[in-house]
Amino acid sequence: MSGSDSRRPVRRRTFVLGAAASSAALAGPLAVPAAAAAFGYTDDGSNYVVDTGAALVFKVSKATGDLTSLIYRGTEYQGYGGMNSHIESGLGSSTVTIARSGSTILISVTHGTLRHYYAARSGENNVYLWTNKADASVSATRYIVRVKASRFLNDEPDSYTYTTRTIEASDVFAKSDGQTRSKHYSKLRVIDYEYIGWTTGGVGLWIVRSNHEKASGGPFYRSLLRHQSADGGGLYEILYYGQNQTEEQRFGLQGPYVIAFTDGGAPSSSLFSGNLTTSWADSLGISGYVGAGGRGRVAGVGITGRNTAYPYTVGLANAAAQYWGPARSSDGYFSIAGVLPGTYTLTVHKSELAVYSTQVTVSAGGTTTVNSIAIPSSNDPSNASAIWRINDWTGTPSGFKNADLMTYAHPSDVRASAWTGNVVIGSGNEAAAFPCYIWKDVNSGLLVYFKLTAAQAATAHTLRIGVTTAYANGRPQVVVNDTWTSAIPSPPTQPNTRSLTNGSYRGNNHTFTYSVPASAWRTDTSQYNVLKINVASGSGSTSYLSAGTSIDAIDLLI
Repeated sequence: MSGSDSRRPVRRRTFVLGAAASSAALAGPLAVPAAAAAFGYTDDGSNYVVDTGAALVFKVSKATGDLTSLIYRGTEYQGYGGMNSHIESGLGSSTVTIARSGSTILISVTHGTLRHYYAARSGENNVYLWTNKADASVSATRYIVRVKASRFLNDEPDSYTYTTRTIEASDVFAKSDGQTRSKHYSKLRVIDYEYIGWTTGGVGLWIVRSNHEKASGGPFYRSLLRHQSADGGGLYEILYYGQNQTEEQRFGLQGPYVIAFTDGGAPSSSLFSGNLTTSWADSLGISGYVGAGGRGRVAGVGITGRNTAYPYTVGLANAAAQYWGPARSSDGYFSIAGVLPGTYTLTVHKSELAVYSTQVTVSAGGTTTVNSIAIPSSNDPSNASAIWRINDWTGTPSGFKNADLMTYAHPSDVRASAWTGNVVIGSGNEAAAFPCYIWKDVNSGLLVYFKLTAAQAATAHTLRIGVTTAYANGRPQVVVNDTWTSAIPSPPTQPNTRSLTNGSYRGNNHTFTYSVPASAWRTDTSQYNVLKINVASGSGSTSYLSAGTSIDAIDLLI
């Protein structure tokens, strides 16, 4: 599935092509002229005007710190609907200062406890940004670059909101043909991209993301990245996003993230979060800034006990910061650099399912070496012997019906297959026939038919249902053969916002277990046993906003 298929290798970067883009244009050199004779800044009374000495001139409001103009090769790109580019929806009255230090110009914005920065480097078509949110007194969760309409063509239609008929809240839309649109439908997890943006083939405009060390949600988190409407387009760097969030908000400096212009190709790989060298920023006085010398590294010799059919990701997290990196497919070696000093929980993920954790301590300038990690067999639920299993355990709904589509469409979308899905074990391709999501008001009561041998029917068995997230405390209650009903399980901790309808299945993976007594099984081995899966909850609304849950795997253990 796009951006979440546990069988695909993790993509380290991605870019999006406009309809007029060509492979030849994308292969061309970056548009960064060597001459920088005009590098400098002026004050036009309302804005600080920065000329990068390349092909980019930008303006920052002296009153608010908004980015009011982005002129590349003489063309204005900033602005739609009369709005500027800015933190959140604009900070309002702020203290804005500017200074030049050699080949760098730094604009500093102060708004209460929040500090925001823009930097330009001589001869580069880039704007470097940092944002330091010190506490919750300022609602600053994103930076949005607002781009004029018609500058770039429609190349990612599911996030284009060229319609006024809303079907959920004020941000999910439906076209007359039944397809749905929302700015939330980005398809990608944070780990899947290094940059997002648009290109015409001759001009590219991108946001290169930061390392997200002060963001929340981990490597598999999904949030809005970009959208276009009739008024123009928006490119986002999400600093913290509460929708379907699994962690508390982290505070501190985030960045640099970069607004980058090119001649149509991808932004330079030197800007990517894993490679970005900012030694030139060490002496700029950015609040909360920690240079390379004040950071450490975690390196793992290898990981055994892996299922090589899946990618493995190693994450580091504590209350102050988060990091991640891929484990090498051949031996599980990993290296995570640029880590702030502290003690972290190190978690190994099989696809998106946590299968191992330990503690590591990182010191400035040092490397913490982790000896070979052996994942206990019992930590991976796929290793348990099962009478039958629907889908594999990956921490994702990948493989179930509609799972791919749900990262970029609403469940009501005409492209979705019917949310029915009774299956017969042994019929083949059971997972693809079974819906990835179950709602109380839509398809509660799905049935699984299966046969048992006489020996199997003579004993109790454990039934497991793995979920990746839930909405409105939706959780599965099961009925076997209309004679045995499980207790209603307690709801696990899950995000309390929308999830299943705005492109995200990511929550807190949880396994429900049910001890089914032997008396529940049918003793006639020629007959099918029938498992009914209901959604229990007293919360939620109706239809696709009724209580629901996303399924990872279902199995009956031996």
